[in-house]
Amino acid sequence: SSLRFNNIERYADYDEEKEPRIVKTKRFAIKPMSQEEAVLQMELLGHDFYVFMNGDTDEVNVVYKRKDGNYGLIEQDF
Repeated sequence: SSLRFNNIERYADYDEEKEPRIVKTKRFAIKPMSQEEAVLQMELLGHDFYVFMNGDTDEVNVVYKRKDGNYGLIEQDF
């Protein structure tokens, strides 16, 4: 039997009312800063990611902590 058919049983007991949902919304001012400053702010706050305005590109970016201990950067691509 394939994995695809084995997984069907898990979804048979799926309860939409228990589905995770957005329960809180935050609004905040985004100030321009460098990638390095954003990482520092993220670490000071104890978060796994930090949304900021990249002062070099004037675009909204996200820095995040990777499982390997390094950091990642998410940039928008329109």
